Amino acid sequence: QVQLVESGGGSVQAGGSLRLSCASSRPISSYQTLAWFRQAPEKEREGVACQYAGAGKPIYAASMKDRFTMSQDNAKNTLDLQLNSLTPEDTGIYYCAASSTGGCWRLDNKYWGQGTQVTVSS
Repeated sequence: QVQLVESGGGSVQAGGSLRLSCASSRPISSYQTLAWFRQAPEKEREGVACQYAGAGKPIYAASMKDRFTMSQDNAKNTLDLQLNSLTPEDTGIYYCAASSTGGCWRLDNKYWGQGTQVTVSS
């Protein structure tokens, strides 16, 4: 059974930063795709960043690529997401996701963590 456990969420003021981390029960290098998604209140879940195995760099959603950075540590089996220059519109639950198949932004083929809350105040 795959387990993904997020940590690092919290409350910050606009302009602040947070670092989210996701610990995997399986080797992080064994997945075909690794990703972060988020879900704001009353909105659909949306992709934040995604990495294909063996690919050079993560793919980011357009509004986040200059502010967020995803990285993985194969030795620690963790997937991190650095959030900078946060705005109130970034508020939501952030989910770590992994898949043994492709399709970065697909929702139906992922293992999911329980999510971690990020709240940004103005």
